[in-house]
Amino acid sequence: MALSDRLELVNPSEIRKLFDLAQGVEGLISLGIGEPDFDTPEHIKEYAKEALDKGMTHYGPNAGLPMLREAIARKLKKQNSIDVDPKSEIMVLVGANQAFIMGLAAFLRDGEEVLIPSPMFVSYAPAVILAGGKPIEVPTYEENEFRLSVDDLEKYVSEKTRALIINSPNNPTGAVLTKKDLEEIADFAIEHDLMVFSDEVYEHFVYDGAKNYSIASLDGMFERTITINGFSKTFAMTGWRLGFVAAPAWIIEKMTRFQMYNATCPVTFAQYAAAKALDDPRSWKAVKEMRNEYDRRRNLVWKRLNEMGLPTVKPKGAFYIFPRIKDTGLTDKEFSELMLKEARVAVVPGSAFGKAGEGYIRISYATAYEKLEEAMDRMEKVLKEKKLV
Repeated sequence: MALSDRLELVNPSEIRKLFDLAQGVEGLISLGIGEPDFDTPEHIKEYAKEALDKGMTHYGPNAGLPMLREAIARKLKKQNSIDVDPKSEIMVLVGANQAFIMGLAAFLRDGEEVLIPSPMFVSYAPAVILAGGKPIEVPTYEENEFRLSVDDLEKYVSEKTRALIINSPNNPTGAVLTKKDLEEIADFAIEHDLMVFSDEVYEHFVYDGAKNYSIASLDGMFERTITINGFSKTFAMTGWRLGFVAAPAWIIEKMTRFQMYNATCPVTFAQYAAAKALDDPRSWKAVKEMRNEYDRRRNLVWKRLNEMGLPTVKPKGAFYIFPRIKDTGLTDKEFSELMLKEARVAVVPGSAFGKAGEGYIRISYATAYEKLEEAMDRMEKVLKEKKLV
C-alpha cells in the first residue's frame, strides 16, 4: 500500500528515540524531557474538580469556551500589550503544538517556504512539511547567544518565502530576543510580506533582567502575527493539553474550521480551570516560585558545565541549556549515547533540533536540584575517565 508522501518526509523525533534507548537503564537521571517537574498548583486542580461537579463534561465551542477566551484577552492586554477581540481573535487549542499545522494550513500553499531559526523546536519543520510547505533552516550562532538576526534571515529569504517562525525564550538554546531584535525582525517581515508565528510558551521564565516582548504588540504586526502560547509550561499543566493563539480574525476562522474536523474542541472542564487560573493571584505566585527555582538550577548547571570543560552560553530564558561538546571529538549523538550508557544521564543531541545544533547537546534543568548535582558529577567523571576534556 502506498504511503503519504508528506508523512514519509517526516522522521520520528530524535528525542523519542533517545527515550526508547533509555528504557530500562537503572538509576537513570533524565535531563532530556522538556517538562516542568512541578505538579499543577492545587488551586487549579480544585477548579477542574469544581467544573466536573458543575457537569462541564460536554462538548464546547470549536474555538474554546468564551470564559477562557475572555480571560486570555485580559492576560494578553495586561502582560503582552496585545489588544484582541476574544470572540474573533482568540482560539483555544489542544496543546500549543496544534497552532503550527493549523495556522500554516490557513494560508500556506504547496511548496511555499517557511523560515525557521535553527537550532529549533522539533515540531516546527514537520508541521511545515505536513502543511505542504518547505522548511528553510536559518542558522543562529553561539557567538550571538543563538539570537536570530535580520542579517541571518536575509541570506535565506526568497520569492517563495511566506512565513517566519520565531521562538523566544527559545527551546533548545534558552536564547531571548531583545526588543531591538524583534523590531528589526518586524521590519523584515513587513518588507517581505511574511506571516510570523511567535512561539511564546516560555515567556514567564526569563532571568538576569531579561524581558519577554511580543512581536504582535509592535506597530503593524498584529495583522501578520500568530501569537502562540499555552498553559503547559506556565502553570505546569503539560498533561492538560491546553494552548491558545491570538491572531487576525481571518486566521482564527480558518483554524477553527480545521479544529472542527480535527479535535472538535479542547477539554471543557480543563478550559474552565485554566480560565479561573489566569485570574487567580495564586497562579502567578506559583509561576514566580517556579521561575526562582529554575534560575537556581540554571546557575548550577551553567557553572558545572563550564568547569568540566564544556563551553556553555548562559541561557536567559526557558529551562534549557545548550553546551558545546565539539572539543570532545565526539558527535553530539555519540556524546549522548556515551552519557546514557556510562553516566546513566539522558541528554538530547543538538542535531535533533536542526543542522545548527550539531556539536551541541540540550539539557533540561526542569528537574530537582539534587538530581542535577548528581548528573553533573556523573558526566564530569565520565569525561575525565575517557580523557575527553
